[in-house]
Amino acid sequence: MGKIIALANQKGGVGKTTTTMNLAASLATLEKKVLVIDADPQANASSGLGVNIKDVDCSLYECVIDQADVRKAVYTTDIEGLDIIPSHIDLVGAEIEILNMEHREQIIRRMLAPIKDDYDFILIDCSPSLGLITVNALTAADSVIIPVQCEYFALEGISKLLNTIKIIKSKLNTALEIEGFLLTMYDSRLKLANQIYAEVKRHFQELVFKTVIQRHGHVRHACGRQSMLDKAFKILNILLRCPVKLYGTHGKLCHDIADVLHISIAGNHVDFSFFHLNCTSFYVQNHYNTQKAI
Repeated sequence: MGKIIALANQKGGVGKTTTTMNLAASLATLEKKVLVIDADPQANASSGLGVNIKDVDCSLYECVIDQADVRKAVYTTDIEGLDIIPSHIDLVGAEIEILNMEHREQIIRRMLAPIKDDYDFILIDCSPSLGLITVNALTAADSVIIPVQCEYFALEGISKLLNTIKIIKSKLNTALEIEGFLLTMYDSRLKLANQIYAEVKRHFQELVFKTVIQRHGHVRHACGRQSMLDKAFKILNILLRCPVKLYGTHGKLCHDIADVLHISIAGNHVDFSFFHLNCTSFYVQNHYNTQKAI
């Protein structure tokens, strides 16, 4: 039976979508069967995984509102083993439309029941809100990963989210657990970022993932360069099969990466500051330093 993990935080811009996509790609590369559910009306996870929203005939919206067959909403991606149920801007109004539905908090749980066993992992990318769609996602999930941005207002909304999780756990989904807190956009040079890290670690202790996602401008620049991301995924296939650190690696691994990038190497060393590789840094760190989510 597949494990359903929701990625939730009502604060926007903390890295929910990026984490969902990267974790899904990592698991798929490890030969797991993965389904991403884009529960955010902005549909960034959908477009980020190569789905043209204009060509989508059946999305999460149709499954929730019209009870469409969920299998008709599953789209394949360019990554083997990774499928997605895309979102649509119409999902914005779905919360109003489901207000009078019976068992409205359990719509997504019932929707996923026929396909849950088809996947090893189902990842739900939640919208930046604590509305009915997010409540649906948490009701359907086995656990929740909470991305926390290492910035000033990061901790303000966590208490509200934890209270929502507590209510859902007591009334709708007794099996719901917190998988962990994932610190994102961390810059060790900033005093504030280190304070946020220490505060989250002090409050939640072992629930905080060992992996911390660094802030890196090259990743943002690369997101709009599909050819570069394609190369990054090829590098990922090499790296995830080798328990190595990203920087200073020598030997055949370097030659394999150099072949993908079509770059020359000096001696036996590849300059890993080359930004393509930064696109895959989360995948590798997550696999080797954070076993809990995998």
